Amino acid sequence: MEDIIVCENLKYSYPGQEGCAVNGVSFRVARGEFISVIGHNGSGKSTLARLINGLLEADEGNLTVLGMNVGEGKNAVEVRKHVGVVFQNPDNQMVASIVEDDIAFGPENIGVEREEIGRRIDWALSAVGMEKYRHATPARLSGGQKQRIAVAGVLAIKPDVLILDESTAMLDPKGRHEVIEVVRRLNKEEGMTIILITHFMEEALLADRTIVMNRGEIVLTGAPEEIFKQGEALETYNLSLPRISMIASELRAAGMEINNVLKPGELAAEIVKNFNRCGIFGGESSSPAPKEPESAGEWDIDIKSLAFTYSKKSPFATKALNGIDLHISDGEFFGIIGHTGSGKSTLVQHLNALIKLPQAEKKYHKPKAKKGQPVPVLPSVTVGQFDLSDKKTDFKALRASVGMVFQYPEYQLFAETVFADVAFGLKNFNKKLTDEEVERAVKDSLEIVGLNYEEVKDKSPFDLSGGQKRRVAIAGVIVTKPHILILDEPAAGLDPKGKREIMELLHKLHREWCKTVIIVSHDMDEVAENCTRVAVISNGSVFACDSPAALFTRSAELSALGLDVPLTAKISTYLGENGIIIHSDCTVKDFSEKVIEVYSGGADA
Repeated sequence: MEDIIVCENLKYSYPGQEGCAVNGVSFRVARGEFISVIGHNGSGKSTLARLINGLLEADEGNLTVLGMNVGEGKNAVEVRKHVGVVFQNPDNQMVASIVEDDIAFGPENIGVEREEIGRRIDWALSAVGMEKYRHATPARLSGGQKQRIAVAGVLAIKPDVLILDESTAMLDPKGRHEVIEVVRRLNKEEGMTIILITHFMEEALLADRTIVMNRGEIVLTGAPEEIFKQGEALETYNLSLPRISMIASELRAAGMEINNVLKPGELAAEIVKNFNRCGIFGGESSSPAPKEPESAGEWDIDIKSLAFTYSKKSPFATKALNGIDLHISDGEFFGIIGHTGSGKSTLVQHLNALIKLPQAEKKYHKPKAKKGQPVPVLPSVTVGQFDLSDKKTDFKALRASVGMVFQYPEYQLFAETVFADVAFGLKNFNKKLTDEEVERAVKDSLEIVGLNYEEVKDKSPFDLSGGQKRRVAIAGVIVTKPHILILDEPAAGLDPKGKREIMELLHKLHREWCKTVIIVSHDMDEVAENCTRVAVISNGSVFACDSPAALFTRSAELSALGLDVPLTAKISTYLGENGIIIHSDCTVKDFSEKVIEVYSGGADA
């Protein structure tokens, strides 16, 4: 089989930065091959994708794509007709004001006939499940919906090579599964060559071959099963062990014989074998201790009958919230999950009045009941002592107390220096602070997020790495020491180690002074490992609100909503089919302990 991509000793350094982003990389990709690329943030994965696509030109080495030397003449332009890249942030790829025009942009630029363009738009939208948004405005779509449109736009050019650079990071589990299935089908049925850059290990497993990058170099390559069997070796490259490997390791330490496995059903089968070997043909772990009901707290959040429509009274009207009723107690580490476009981001933007209730608007007039109709129910939101339906509420004080970190928080950066960026909100909320007090607060905030104050304070935030930018953005929110901290997909796009560090940081803030932390996430394992309670939002309403342990037993219902369940819940389901009942809180630690509890009890009997 011919090689469609050949890289030989490829090197590239970004101007003004020390070291090579890609350092002596050599590899070949055969036509029709499916390659997954994993590595820590900053390992060179995205730079490699841009080199292959001709968006960057290598400093040294040779790179040929479809027999064309990418560095010669106008070959890079020709290469882009055959190599499509879907980037992590869809906003970087949107060019038109209507979805169908955005998808048509690529085919038009490579000379596809008009009738064929129409067919390709239909096919691409169907492939990513976005048919009904054909005439929508991309700016009014959620982050996950935009990502699907970005994928469709690249699929429409029918490339020979499709590169996905963390392009499923912002999708819900169903959307992620649908996009990956499209990619697999293109690979298997149409022979399209796939390069999948991902931090989702279950996605990497689908490839024919996995490449591991570290500090600009390829350090491991081989079949994904062989790569992930190396376990602890991956940690030396700043990659965390997959959760399933962590569980297997814990069970081995307890004396169980567990082979290297990578799927929940396989691990469940290994556990059953161990139980049967010891004469255990069933068993049930102890149930988690019931939690005491929360008493009313100073910073409780109460939401009643919350509804919201974007572009109301216009042809683009889109109903985002449809009567939300929700209570979040003071002191919780609260999770919000839901399918793409369910209303999660719209909901949390109400909590610090970035989106105001109608009654709080200056020109608001109370609606009169129409003849024969009931009086309209008005929404209400209270956050601590703040009544967000009252025009007289001090919204500036509210926002100092309720910090918000958005999706892609690095896009909140705007100032010339890191110091000025972090200090901006603090100075805006409290103009009476002295220069010394501001400096001390900024220094403390940067060090809390793990950055060296002296090293970064005078740098431009735009010269920092992606992970550092995210930390600076978070520092700019926590510098006011808010009572409530809301984060919309705080760990999306980060490598496993980066995700763990961000969540450890949030728990540190929660323990020390931040009363309540609220995270919006598509990662069910992340929610299970960190949250005390979880609300499921579906089509603008609250579908359920419960502890992770109770919520994730409802796997069929969650699946119907386009959601997934944590790995531990999947394994528990398989075990339950064999009469082994595990009552865990869905964390890796508790699940492992509960399995060992049943195993030890049966083995000792």
